[in-house]
Amino acid sequence: MTLAELTTALQSSRGFAHKRDIGDVVGALARALPGGVDDLSQAVAVGDDCAAIPDGDGYLLFAIEGFVEDFIDSMPWFAGYCGVMVNVSDIYAMGGRPIAVVDALWSAGMTPGSEVLKGLAAASHRYGVPIVGGHSNNRSERGQLAVAILGKAKKLLTSFDARPGDRLLMAVDLRGAYQEPHPYWNASTSAPAERLRADLDLLPELAEAGLCDAAKDISMAGAVGTALMLLECSKVGAVIYLDAIPRPPEVPLLRWLQSFPSYGFVLSVRPELAAAVTARFRARGLACQEVGEVTASPKVLLRHEGEEALLWDVSAQTFIGARSGDV
Repeated sequence: MTLAELTTALQSSRGFAHKRDIGDVVGALARALPGGVDDLSQAVAVGDDCAAIPDGDGYLLFAIEGFVEDFIDSMPWFAGYCGVMVNVSDIYAMGGRPIAVVDALWSAGMTPGSEVLKGLAAASHRYGVPIVGGHSNNRSERGQLAVAILGKAKKLLTSFDARPGDRLLMAVDLRGAYQEPHPYWNASTSAPAERLRADLDLLPELAEAGLCDAAKDISMAGAVGTALMLLECSKVGAVIYLDAIPRPPEVPLLRWLQSFPSYGFVLSVRPELAAAVTARFRARGLACQEVGEVTASPKVLLRHEGEEALLWDVSAQTFIGARSGDV
């Protein structure tokens, strides 16, 4: 595919559309608050993977994930597993360590609820994060799932601290396979549990060592969409090198850019620290590459095979932020 085709495909993708919906929700909330947009940070800034609430010598981290109905219908066990996995990833992306999760499950009897709960239990055991309560409704017409998590961080990684001149790094576990035919790269369910936990612990270790202070876990927006969210929150732009993004050699570039990896992070790192951060991931068998440079301009540009194209100009069009006109 040409760069123009790749860019258009990303802009019109389901992952980008779902993230853009956040702007509608944030805007509606802003209009309902007495102080408008200014009240969105009434306790903590909105836009990170977790709410980071100051607590003593660190931060409590609080997050929630919900899952679309077609995912639960087609893959109930994996949906339950992801309920824990993606929340755990959010906590680590903020430089924290998870404490516990709760879930809310709607089901028609125990179908598909039973399989969802089996997946939740499996991930709880593998990641070492207990399920401590929740809510259930076995008289629902449709299967629905939401999972919330609590964690703790000594030092934060945030979406608001990328700076011009930083190097964008992407770290991904390529030791997996797709949950066909879906865009979910699964490097979790068959990996040793001890390795899963130690690989994730790299993130708080980087934060506590002062090697990184800006990161985000790769979501359904894919690697580039996740980078865009991080850059928008930090009010910066970047040039992203698509050819440098680590990916399995057999996977077409567009499919990989639209994939959700079970272990994947975008980090914005001071240039003098990039080599040290990269080395820590690679020492654990994880792929990690420099994939771009942060710029003061709010434009996010893509480079591929010698060409360059504009993906997004966040000064002209928000991605996950409140739309212009929100009070």
